[in-house]
Amino acid sequence: MKSIFHSSLTLLLLLGLKSKAQNMPQNEQVLKAMLSATEFMVEEVSYNGGYVWYYMPDFSRQWGEMEAYKTMVWLQHPGTISMGHVFLDAYRATNNEYYYSAAEKAARAIIWGQSDEGGWNYMIDFAGDRSLKQWYSTIGKNGWRLEEFQHYYGNATFDDDVTSDAARFLMRMYLEKMDPVYKPALDKAIDFIIESQYPNGGWPQRYPLRSGFENHGFPDYTAFYTFNDDVIWENINFLMQCYLVLGQERFLDPIYKGMEFYRISQDSCGAWGQQLNMEMKAASARTYEPAAFLPSTTCENAMHLIRFYKLTGNKKFLEGIPKAIEWLEASKLPKEKQEGHRTYPTFVDAITNKPIYVHRKGSNVKYGRYYIDENDNNLLSHYYGKAYVRLDELKEEYKKALNLSKEELIDNSPFTPKSFNFVVAPQKYYDLNRHTYNFGVDQNRVDEVVNQLDSQGRWLTTRAYISNPYIGDGKKTEPTYQYATTRVGDETDTSPYPNETNQEFISTGTFIRNMKVLINYIKSN
Repeated sequence: MKSIFHSSLTLLLLLGLKSKAQNMPQNEQVLKAMLSATEFMVEEVSYNGGYVWYYMPDFSRQWGEMEAYKTMVWLQHPGTISMGHVFLDAYRATNNEYYYSAAEKAARAIIWGQSDEGGWNYMIDFAGDRSLKQWYSTIGKNGWRLEEFQHYYGNATFDDDVTSDAARFLMRMYLEKMDPVYKPALDKAIDFIIESQYPNGGWPQRYPLRSGFENHGFPDYTAFYTFNDDVIWENINFLMQCYLVLGQERFLDPIYKGMEFYRISQDSCGAWGQQLNMEMKAASARTYEPAAFLPSTTCENAMHLIRFYKLTGNKKFLEGIPKAIEWLEASKLPKEKQEGHRTYPTFVDAITNKPIYVHRKGSNVKYGRYYIDENDNNLLSHYYGKAYVRLDELKEEYKKALNLSKEELIDNSPFTPKSFNFVVAPQKYYDLNRHTYNFGVDQNRVDEVVNQLDSQGRWLTTRAYISNPYIGDGKKTEPTYQYATTRVGDETDTSPYPNETNQEFISTGTFIRNMKVLINYIKSN
């Protein structure tokens, strides 16, 4: 009986191991796929260590947020910075120096594009300013809905986390091997972020302050206090990371001032606009961003105030939450106006407190225009007029915050002085990567990613944003509504739109997502 039992057990174990081997790629397969894909991106795709977002397989055209010159690389996610982050993630998971070398190349590209003051623009053109100005005056100028690219400022931007994430990546590079080569650029970036903060704690969208782009009567908005795309929050977040891993007291004052700005910028009605003028009033920005309060911004800012309370234990950060909740409840659209989970207007007029909607007419940036009314028909597709707001989550988080004890706040706050009890240096336990992919290890997904890699080491995809080639300024003058709800206007509009053909593209976003799947698999093993 013992012999039969042991034989059966052995058979079951062998069958189990065989089944597991058949269903799940082995570490060697995963490591080979990761390296093959990375070698293709580094050796065949990158330019001076940098990347855009999409490439035709023959490299005849390429795009960041808009079409890019061959000499250009993009910094916005999922561009050069995000590629550098994933190379570092792969290095930490595998200890393969090739990934660190790839991250070094990305870092050199980023440092090359750092402004004299210390920040970064959306993109870097290795051909220099003359080439970049030409791009802005042609391709950038004719992107109807991308007004941020219609004017060359010659300064740096905090929009889309460009400057703060570039600085974050350089900090990772510095900390990974404590390599002093990255310290000067990192210090310059940190000083730039601190210097650009207004005395009241807010930040502009671009810095050093410039003006000169008044569009259809809208003032230049880049000096305004900017919440849009988390400008202020990401700068606070980065400075908190600096404090946690570098441990310098000088970061605390700008951090606390930034937190306080959220509190003092709340309107008396309880709401926030996504950008405020120098009088701290809701202001317009791009011509489809009117002077208005935003339910989405109001909810997000209220959530930040709860976060600041948890970090500091100061109840003043909770004082404006009830007013924000009250305003949000009153701003919800009536049932017949709601669209699924979109139960709020994107914009609420700052004077009348009524929903307002943005529309456009015309064919191109030269003769077309955006306008505002109270009609919720024919809404923009690229900046939809109705929004999802996490009000229930805000209420729940506020309720939890009220029930936190003083001891819990003190114990969990990174700003509370305490002895260091870890066995490794701070940079080894604090994750500096903003763009995380919090998915578990799915055996089928790992297998799928490995098998999708082609013989050249490419993960090709049809999911891409492409654009009309630049052919000159618009000529159609009629006030048509043909393009009212489309992402792109006539053939002169260089704005991006989703690829709807079977054409495949090389995509940094696809590479990053797939690498994260495989990195998580390696780490789990």
